[in-house]
Parts: sequence; C-alpha cells; structure tokens
Amino acid sequence: MRPLDATTQEIAAELIKPNQVLNSFGRLEIYNKQYWMRVLESLEEDFPGLKAILGTERFEALSVAYLTRYPSTSYTLNNLGKHLAAFIHEQPSLTYPDIELAYEMACFEWAEIMAYDAQSYSPLKAESLRGLAASNIVLQLQPHITLLELNYALDNFLARLDNRAPKSVESNAVLLRIKKSQKISKPKKQHIFIAVHRLNNAVYHKRLNGDQFFLLKALASGQTLGHACQEFVEQKATEQSADNLEQKFSQYFSTWMELNWFCDQGTIAKPRTLIT
Repeated sequence: MRPLDATTQEIAAELIKPNQVLNSFGRLEIYNKQYWMRVLESLEEDFPGLKAILGTERFEALSVAYLTRYPSTSYTLNNLGKHLAAFIHEQPSLTYPDIELAYEMACFEWAEIMAYDAQSYSPLKAESLRGLAASNIVLQLQPHITLLELNYALDNFLARLDNRAPKSVESNAVLLRIKKSQKISKPKKQHIFIAVHRLNNAVYHKRLNGDQFFLLKALASGQTLGHACQEFVEQKATEQSADNLEQKFSQYFSTWMELNWFCDQGTIAKPRTLIT
C-alpha cells in the first residue's frame, strides 16, 4: 500500500520504468509536457475566431488560465471548451476590453462544436402530426441545434477569417476552417439571431429574423405548438393581420421541417407541473 505522504518521484518510480536516458520522473515530465501542449493546441483548433479577436498572447494566457481552472475530465478533447464562455465572465481581466465580444465568440464556436458532435435523431415527418391538435403537440429540436442572440456579426467575421465569399443574411454558410496568419478587423456591432446546426454531416449557421427566433425559442423551451403560435400572434397582433401571421408561420415551419430541425419523438404533450 502506497504511503499517504509519498512524493511524486516515488509514485512515478512505482508506475513508470526508467530507461537508459531518463529516470521514472523524467519520463513522466515529458509525458506531462506533451499532454499539456496537446490540450493547448486542441483549444486553439476549436476556437480560431476567439484567437483572432484576442491575438496570440492573450489567447494563450486565457487558455492556460482556463485549463488550470477546468482541466480535461473526458476521454475526448471535444469537450475541452465546454466551460470557456462561462470562464470568460469569471475572469474578465483576461479578455478586457473585449469581454462581451470574446464571450459571444466562445459561445458561437462552442455551438459549432456541438453542431458537429451532438446526436441527431430521426427527423419529424409531417404525417406524424396529422390529426393532432396544436395544443397537444410539443416539438423537440435536434440536439445539435443552438439558437443564439448576438450583438456582433460573428458569422460574417468567421467568413472573412476563413476566406469565404460573402453570404446573404438568409443563406447558410458551410464552416470550412482555413487558418490564416494575416490580421483581420474585429467583428462589427450588429444585433443578429442565428441557428447553428448540422445538415448532411456538415455544420451550418443560418440567420433568423426576430419572429423566427421568438418561435423557435418558445418551442425549444417546451411550449406546445398551439401556445407558441398564440403568443406569437398576440405579440404581433398590432403590427400584422392574423392571416399574414399564419402565412408567415406556415412558411417558417415548412423551412424548418425541410432542414430536419425537429425530432420524431416527444410530439405529444405530457402533463407538466408549473413551479411559480
């Protein structure tokens, strides 16, 4: 049984054999440095937009502080940046004066990771909803979809960073990472709504208007289709006619179904206890 006060050198000697060049502790140090460099490199690969905003030195300082506070606890490095956005708010001095910009970029790039890695269920088919009242339908978004409300045009910024052609605000942009060494201007201030998602094994981000974002957030929160539509109509009743609103929702819903954004499960509302 190992004594409680055993030193690192003693533990290393117990677990690792020395070789002709290095003792046990020396071999452990090399492994430790290699692993540390790998996790730093992985974070850089996952957050190139954040690195472009902060610059190499500030990004490295943020990465070291973050990995010290939130070391990897998973068998895969895919989850390494899970807490990075929250950490930026925990330690604002590391990204000052770009705190909110850095936070939003970390959220955006984490959404891209989730869009690539998260599970995708069989898509909902229109026939599954036939004969059901809207008040009894709960639509579940695919796990790979993240809805973001941003104050910066981060999609356009990443397009420039990746050397992609300009896209219209309603188009999808395939995320193909191409590292660039030249400097690039910071993202412009712009209030936008975006859905980051996966389609045919590729990651996309699609701009939404305020109405689309409102409806999708309502559905994602577990509201029934009928309740979400009712709130939407009530909010917009003074601006547009009921017929126009119904036509808009029909168009939105048709697009989302084509993109396979809803899962073929959880469509029937279950009794829920409301806590006030």
